[in-house]
Amino acid sequence: MNTISIRIDNDTKERFSQFCEQAGLTVSAAFNIFAKAVVRENRIPFEITGDPFYSEENQARLRESIKQANLKKLTTHELIED
Repeated sequence: MNTISIRIDNDTKERFSQFCEQAGLTVSAAFNIFAKAVVRENRIPFEITGDPFYSEENQARLRESIKQANLKKLTTHELIED
C-alpha cells in the first residue's frame, strides 16, 4: 500500500470526515472508492462543470451588451416589485 497526501481546506475536511463517519467509511476508504471508480470507468465518476458566467454563450451575450452600451443603444426597463 502507498500513501497519498492531499491539501484540503479545514472546513471541507471536517465536513467530509463527518460524512464518511455517518456513511460508515473512513476518509481513506472513501478516497479508495473514488480512485477505483476513476480507474474502472476511465473518467471522473461525476460531472464537473465550470461557473456558467464564463460560458462562451454568456460571454458572447456580455460582449454584445457592452457593444450596445458603447453605442448608447441601451433599453431602459422598469423594476416591478410585488
